[in-house]
Amino acid sequence: MIGDPSIDVNDVFALAEGDQAALGRLYDRHAAVLLALAETVVKNRLEAEDLLHDVFVEVWKRAGDYDPERGSVATWLRLRLRSRALDRVRLARISRSSPLEDAPASAGASATQETAANGHKLQDAISTLPHEQATVLMLGYFEGLSSSEIAERCGIPLGTVKSRVAAALSKLRAHMGVAPGGAS
Repeated sequence: MIGDPSIDVNDVFALAEGDQAALGRLYDRHAAVLLALAETVVKNRLEAEDLLHDVFVEVWKRAGDYDPERGSVATWLRLRLRSRALDRVRLARISRSSPLEDAPASAGASATQETAANGHKLQDAISTLPHEQATVLMLGYFEGLSSSEIAERCGIPLGTVKSRVAAALSKLRAHMGVAPGGAS
């Protein structure tokens, strides 16, 4: 949902002061997109829901750490979720005999219509990107590779990776109707 980013900032500051209702408002505005992102990374609905819960618990505890100079609340939430999701994927590779990708995509919980719509919109947006841009984006965001690792894997200079990621993100923002500051 695209809205006024200052509302998110006000809610994070209110949350830091102990306003429980602010957490609910943030959840209502961002949960669907965060859940879709988590499910894309971990490939398991129940783990994605668990991650979403963990991130909002962390947001509750760490709201005072948010710095609006470093980015929007939407970006702050997505980065927290992405980091936790990639940690789970890495841990699953180490601790499971069967990879996380083989786990059932849905173990009883069905996706909400909004989450499904956001997921389809994101897939459509990614499919419009040139192959080179989509590749670096997928390697970085969904496989957790660093820019240096992407450059090595693709056999391209580090600067090329960074410019492709920047161009891809710009095109995705335009396609998804998200303001350049990352507000949703």
